[in-house]
Amino acid sequence: MDWIRLTKSGKDLTGLKGRLTEVTEDELAKHNKKEDCWICIRGFVYNVTPYMEYHPGGEDELMKAAGTDGTDLFDQVHRWVNYESMLKECLVGRMAVKPISAPKEISSTLSEEKKQLNGMLPEKKILGASAKDVTPSYDWFQTDSLITIVIYTKQKDMNAESVIVDCQDNQLRGEIIVDDHSYLVEIGLDHAVQGDVAVNIVEKIGKVEITLKKKDNIHWKMLGQHLESHNTFIKRTDRGLFYRKCKLISKTDVTHDTKLLCLMLPKSTHLHVPAGQHVYLKQIIAGTEVVRPYTPVLPFLPLDLKEPSRHDDAYIYLMIKIYSCGLFTQALDHIQIGDYISVSSPEGNFKKSQLQTSEDLFLLAAGTGFTPMVKLLSCALTEVSCLRTVKLIFFNKTEDDILWRNQLEQLALKDERFEVQFILSQPTKDWVGKQGKISLSLLSEFVKRSKKDSEVFICICGPTPFTEQGLQYLKDLGYSQEEIYAFTA
Repeated sequence: MDWIRLTKSGKDLTGLKGRLTEVTEDELAKHNKKEDCWICIRGFVYNVTPYMEYHPGGEDELMKAAGTDGTDLFDQVHRWVNYESMLKECLVGRMAVKPISAPKEISSTLSEEKKQLNGMLPEKKILGASAKDVTPSYDWFQTDSLITIVIYTKQKDMNAESVIVDCQDNQLRGEIIVDDHSYLVEIGLDHAVQGDVAVNIVEKIGKVEITLKKKDNIHWKMLGQHLESHNTFIKRTDRGLFYRKCKLISKTDVTHDTKLLCLMLPKSTHLHVPAGQHVYLKQIIAGTEVVRPYTPVLPFLPLDLKEPSRHDDAYIYLMIKIYSCGLFTQALDHIQIGDYISVSSPEGNFKKSQLQTSEDLFLLAAGTGFTPMVKLLSCALTEVSCLRTVKLIFFNKTEDDILWRNQLEQLALKDERFEVQFILSQPTKDWVGKQGKISLSLLSEFVKRSKKDSEVFICICGPTPFTEQGLQYLKDLGYSQEEIYAFTA
């Protein structure tokens, strides 16, 4: 709020008296000190000097990109932040574009290759040839009452989690997730359609059918106008976040300061949030867009583990701690049942396949770092056939802070593979369990292979210091990088 007030004060935050300038690489490099710090993000240069004291990550994090292009660093940490809105009063100008010419050695190498191959280049060298083979494509057809868009994904392992469809204001957006890439069909429809969207996935051949109901039974001459990102196949991280408005259906207490929110997706949306991935919630606070990441959970821990849990996919459940001084969570807490919240498409690089060969799964969580563990627990206990043990080591301050304690204890009684260990840093004198903070000795006691060569997978989530310390301790205990996954959002 202090930063928002400063940006609205009329003070010159660029040092250029409102004049925009074109910035060369040499000029950008000169501004690399705390008292004079410029950073480039996506081709635009900002004077972040006045923002130093307000940055949640501290000055040192900003200084990592001082005088340079900080786009990659920004994307690694929080690409979801609306920096254009946050830093618009700090805009210095645009980076100068350098002319690009192909280096001589590349052209000579290519001509040499051509000679060797009698003028024929191998297929993989032909620009776009291999890319074309894997790029999805689409077609459409109609009946008197229906429009069907068919996307040929060219993948054999398509599932509901790989397909995201939204139809808002007669604009259709169909996104197919293929590993770390995204294929998008985005069209302004030629005529009106009704609310519901039906999605059918033919998994074996990787075909996705999106069926819309015509509002009027008329013949469409064309599907509609292609929007800017239509028919593109690019990296997921290069695709902008897309939001839809979800209605708040219920809000229930989990602990004294944590609530379970149930949000209903629009009827015109098809979206499944995969285990280990998160969404972003967006709110306008004091005229500024504020965005925060949250990992969806299940409505409860499933105790019947004979088959994968089935929950109504029309809803998203979020477990959110309300902080007394938290601008965003306080605003969330004041949202009324029936109001709407903007929710993004899922993000994250965790893949369930990482669990599939696990014999021992260890989940290290602190506070609301428990949220990604909920779906992982359910998924592991129902879908991983070689699993021997799942152990949750759950760190909290007090007993009152433990999320879903009863459910976790019931699950441990129900499934002999599952064990939960609660560790408190500020226990009362009545507490008979373990106490302390994350440490090498605690982890060496609880994180052990069930047999000498068993396949281990360890997930960790919590406040940044907790995660960083935990990763170091696990490394000290001899666990490899491939055996550990840290949730950082």
